Amino acid sequence: MKFWQILFLCFVLVLSLTQCNTARHIPDQPTQVKTETSHPTNIILMIGDGMGLTQITAGMYSNNNHLELERFMQIGLHKSHAYNKLVTDSAAGATAFSCGKKTYYGAIGDDADTIPCKTIMEVAKDHGLATGMVVSSTIVHATPAAFIAHNKYRRNYEEIAAAFPGSGIDFFVGGGLKFFQNRESDGRNLCAELRSEGYVIQDYFNDDIDHIDPDPEKPFGFFTANEDPLPALGGRDYLLPATSVGISHLQHRSEKGFFMMVEGSQIDWGGHANDSPYIISEMLEFDQIIGRVLDFAIQTPGTLVIVTADHETGGYSILESSSMNDLKTAFTTKGHTADLIPVFAYGPGSELFQGIYDNTAIYDKIMTAMGW
Repeated sequence: MKFWQILFLCFVLVLSLTQCNTARHIPDQPTQVKTETSHPTNIILMIGDGMGLTQITAGMYSNNNHLELERFMQIGLHKSHAYNKLVTDSAAGATAFSCGKKTYYGAIGDDADTIPCKTIMEVAKDHGLATGMVVSSTIVHATPAAFIAHNKYRRNYEEIAAAFPGSGIDFFVGGGLKFFQNRESDGRNLCAELRSEGYVIQDYFNDDIDHIDPDPEKPFGFFTANEDPLPALGGRDYLLPATSVGISHLQHRSEKGFFMMVEGSQIDWGGHANDSPYIISEMLEFDQIIGRVLDFAIQTPGTLVIVTADHETGGYSILESSSMNDLKTAFTTKGHTADLIPVFAYGPGSELFQGIYDNTAIYDKIMTAMGW
């Protein structure tokens, strides 16, 4: 065989292999835009209280088989147990996130020996970041409390409220006004104390949260209810606008970036009530906020978004149903369960959140991502 014939046969063979590989090629999964910075600038930690895999699934099937959560590519699972119990509560679960320590059932920002542990919000403040929280519970409920206070017991609401003055938090929205200015344990007016520190403090009784436009030169707080806020089905609709305003406010509060915690608190309450419509409505609201936060992160390179839950509530299950839009569900408990909990991450450092790990690793992974 002549040399040119050999070359021609080689060319045909290479072309055939290329066409074969092209036919079998599977498009790559969507990838994140690479950022110019090695560490995040902003961290947004989103906690769906009581949000296990079934809560997510029920929301998805009830929403035409789609959730904003499906946009995440980095996914892991965490072990939610407390230091002293297999089935945790929100206080110990949130303290694991905020301090990176397993602690006892009911602890707020304290370790298993009741010694205060420095929270990630305090660490962020030490590094010059602005800090904020938006929740659909009271602002002194277990999850937000674990990021700002140190207390031996989660239901010491007035003691937890007293941690806000002097904390330096830049933005907070949630219920629980009475724990600040109609206190039973003392005559303090914490709203007045916060105002003396330069805060603008507003509330549902005098102002409409849909129209707030906080001065970026001043820290800001808004109380959405005297006690617990309404459910979404009852007309509560502030979580999305408050999150958007909070992000904008925190961006202007520090050039170094911000740390923000957003909690869909009442997914948990629907689980405790064994009320599937309650769970689904709260899940879909929270997912809508996740979509808004993801859009911000995509437009703002350097933003790390983490979505997870402290535990699952209700032992919630989905049974054979006539349609996805009319789910048949069941519950095994009115309390929490020990299920593994999903973790979703997007942005610089998000690859750290793959795998299976303890809930305390959420804190460790954020610290690693930030280089702290």
